[in-house]
Amino acid sequence: MASSPLRIGIFGGGIVGGGVYELLKTASSRVAIEKICVRSLSKPRDFAAPSSLFTTDPKDILDNETIDCVVEVMGGTGFAKTVILEALQKGKSVVTANKALLAEHLDELRQAALAAQKPLMYEAAVCGGIPIINALQTAYTPDVITKLQGIANGTTNFMLTKMEDGADYNAVLKEAQELGYAEADPTADVEGHDVRAKLALMAKLAYGTTIAPDAMACVGISQITAADFAYAKALSSTIKLLGTATCDTSDTSSAVSILVLPALVPRAHFLASVRGSGNAVAVTSQNMGPCWYTGPGAGRFPTANSVVADIWRVAMGAFDKSCDPFPTQTNRPIISDFTSAFYVRATTSAADVVQSKSEQHGVSLNSPLPSGPGTEGALAWITKECSYKQIQALLESLKQEGSMPAVAMPLLTVE
Repeated sequence: MASSPLRIGIFGGGIVGGGVYELLKTASSRVAIEKICVRSLSKPRDFAAPSSLFTTDPKDILDNETIDCVVEVMGGTGFAKTVILEALQKGKSVVTANKALLAEHLDELRQAALAAQKPLMYEAAVCGGIPIINALQTAYTPDVITKLQGIANGTTNFMLTKMEDGADYNAVLKEAQELGYAEADPTADVEGHDVRAKLALMAKLAYGTTIAPDAMACVGISQITAADFAYAKALSSTIKLLGTATCDTSDTSSAVSILVLPALVPRAHFLASVRGSGNAVAVTSQNMGPCWYTGPGAGRFPTANSVVADIWRVAMGAFDKSCDPFPTQTNRPIISDFTSAFYVRATTSAADVVQSKSEQHGVSLNSPLPSGPGTEGALAWITKECSYKQIQALLESLKQEGSMPAVAMPLLTVE
């Protein structure tokens, strides 16, 4: 006798919600969509679904005892949290793509899933269509992860790729908004907050420690200019926004170092080849060294594919029966520091101040980089190895002196 289908209710009928519907309407009889809750029934939609599926009343899903699983793809951290908590309390499994909500309320949502003994699935919350969450949850059980690093935001990678090719920041931001990559308010993307939330989730799986997003150093791309790309080109490098987390897990007291920063990436490094809206994350472990997970980091069907993969796992019972979405628990200290050589760029008029303040903070500068086409009005240096804390202190001093904007980025090395 065939088993009953998993009956789901979807919150959100936008880009991802429409993609989930499109993928599931051709799926097998294992899954049945009962309702789609949206804000407005009159809003035009770019997918064709029977009008009887749509509702504006959350109770049509949350109070429907025949619905087994709630799929949250509407975003936000207010009402979405209410929906997820109530769904779990009513004994429904949950699939979500909401990295901001998970990162901000991780421990509370984890406890709700454990109390309900229902799975809380979130593959689509990190890196779109790349199955990085499932890999971190299942593939490294006998291993020890020492480093996570990569590109985890398709919008900023698209913008940096265009800027590398000569586009102006403001022009390429407008293009990203027109293409639907960036929101009308692009702050979460361009200031690194989106990567910060994703990195907090990945680091929790890797190291077991809950990391509040605002506890990590986070710098976006809004201060990157054409001059930075001109200098990067002269150094046979490009610029990428990277999330990085490291930990010596052999020492139970070792801190997790975690940051989101733009970096100068050598052309010979794999990350330099990741262009457009693509994402790529390297998971480095004791047994396997670096393993790369790369693919589409955004878009309707890549993200919807990850949502549907989680729905399918729920339907097949292919999830950890403890229903713990973050099975490793530790309480490590959190730091946002590391040692590297850094690229520092300021205006030519601030050269003397930069050199004076660098000495004050123990940052040793090499000779200024040669000027060239595209670097007019700017001056840049490569430091000798120093700590990021020293660079932060230097930038703060320059800001107080009125010598901003100044930009600093670590130099990635090819391992």
